[in-house]
Amino acid sequence: MKRKPALHEMAQELDRNLREVRRILRKPVEEETARLGLTPPQLSVMRVLFRSEGMSLKDLSRQVGLAHSTVSGVVDRLEKKGLVRRRPDPSDRRFTRIMVPARLRKLGEERIAKLQIHPLAEALKRATPAERRAICQGLVILCRIIKS
Repeated sequence: MKRKPALHEMAQELDRNLREVRRILRKPVEEETARLGLTPPQLSVMRVLFRSEGMSLKDLSRQVGLAHSTVSGVVDRLEKKGLVRRRPDPSDRRFTRIMVPARLRKLGEERIAKLQIHPLAEALKRATPAERRAICQGLVILCRIIKS
């Protein structure tokens, strides 16, 4: 029986490790989402809206990859929770823009950043300075060669 090439095995191991890192980093955000009672589609909508200054339902549907009617229902439920609001589009008042209220945007950005960075910061505290440099250098190299 022929053995898989070493590079293929290395790539599989790297893939497993990257998946595990992503799982660990997502866990605090998923726990917070569950605590807030948000469904996965609601979380997807919130993520897109946090990165925008507001958008139409049509654009939001396209961004999250869900049907217009599905996103409309998601936005209705988020609006009832006070997490988003609909406002007339300043350039064309026939349309509405969906946005995260400013006060919630600031709070959410700070909280999400903390939830996403905290596990990494805690892990880096446990690493030696040499390990930290190796991790950062390795990821920089991986990103560069994947992009090329």
